[in-house]
Amino acid sequence: MPSSAPNNNGRKLLLQGNEAIVEGALVAGCKFFAGYPITPASEISEVFSRRMPEIGGTFIQMEDEIASMGAIIGASLAGAKSMTATSGPGFSLMQENIGYASIAETPCVVVNVMRGGPSTGLPTSPAQGDVMQARWGTHGDHPIIVLTTSTVRDSFDITVKAFNLAEEFRVPVIILSDEGVAHTREVVTLPASRDIEVVDRTVPGMPPEMYVPFQDNGRGVPDMSTFGDGYRYHVTGLTHDVRGFPTMKSEEVNDFINRLFRKITHGFHKIQMVDTFMTEDAQVAVIAYGSVARAARRAVLDARSHGIKAGLLHLITLFPFPRTVVERVLKKCRWVLVPEMNMGQMVREVKRVNKYPTHVEKYSRVDGHIITPDEIYYQLMKA
Repeated sequence: MPSSAPNNNGRKLLLQGNEAIVEGALVAGCKFFAGYPITPASEISEVFSRRMPEIGGTFIQMEDEIASMGAIIGASLAGAKSMTATSGPGFSLMQENIGYASIAETPCVVVNVMRGGPSTGLPTSPAQGDVMQARWGTHGDHPIIVLTTSTVRDSFDITVKAFNLAEEFRVPVIILSDEGVAHTREVVTLPASRDIEVVDRTVPGMPPEMYVPFQDNGRGVPDMSTFGDGYRYHVTGLTHDVRGFPTMKSEEVNDFINRLFRKITHGFHKIQMVDTFMTEDAQVAVIAYGSVARAARRAVLDARSHGIKAGLLHLITLFPFPRTVVERVLKKCRWVLVPEMNMGQMVREVKRVNKYPTHVEKYSRVDGHIITPDEIYYQLMKA
């Protein structure tokens, strides 16, 4: 049975967003998937159940989302790049173990294909209501990376990036998709494997007797040993010292929590990703993410054709919030629109950093229907 990741060789495939996520994960080196079926993320589990055996990986359908999250943490500690996928209700169940992965600095990837809520909500309809949950869903101060997808090709590329960031910074990485992206089917040309950067965690280079599992090495990201390789490695959900054992000493706790945040701060240049479209001379702008960003691009083109100097700032990374580039757009434009399929979550972040006379307008839709280019265009015409 083959044990290596698939070689794309520039394949042209007809894929939906969920299938593209699987392809991206496999190319990034994912060898373990544990999950529980839930609309509209179920295709991710289905495709993994078929593809994992082809590469010598492991697929497990767990009894629930709590166990799924626990399983991928365990697999990662044992040396495997791991992943799970769910939607809103399942994402809620995963929060405690996401916190465990954060404090234990365990790299893993969690996909949340968003749907309408709260509770069971609208299982087969798109929404973007889990943005703040992705950042603050688990308790306590913790660093986390949240990325979004807007197209089928994005779903592939961002998944590869998510694994790379998880491995490099030893954090859980959340991918927010939505039903619209997940079930859109398009012809995409996947890049050749040789053109795809794949990052692996940094393993200890010293003898086992010299290994200190949570020692600050300057980067703020300790080398990560694999269970069973002979390195002593204690894992706990409690705040711990550099050897992984629980501590309540003020200095040790302070140093530990600050290091968790410092490693993300130092990595801003790699983590924070945006795409700008016609913003050079824009007087009005749209700040959007996910499937709404795709609609916004069309709306900007329509507005330009009618003499409105519009532009788009497409947020790929939501957290850590790309404040610098958002402020740049706010400084340049007199009017900014933030369309979202929620009651207004990312718009609060935009308003929070707005120190200019720029007017920030929200546009919300929460009825389970996508925001169309015409809706965004109409708002731009009122600017």
